[in-house]
Amino acid sequence: MSDLILTPNFDTADDFYADLLETHEGLDKPASDALNARLVLVLANHIGDQQVLQQALQAAALKSA
Repeated sequence: MSDLILTPNFDTADDFYADLLETHEGLDKPASDALNARLVLVLANHIGDQQVLQQALQAAALKSA
């Protein structure tokens, strides 16, 4: 069983956040929401571990396991 990592896990978090904001530039709300949904699915596919994904859903919903 894998556990979700909730502590900082990469050195370039600020760079990623800047890239994320840049990717959203010029998008209206529906297009921005669609981009976020696609990003979630791409990253979920990369993770590929249902237990980790369940933990991530709970963490994002601010629910304890």
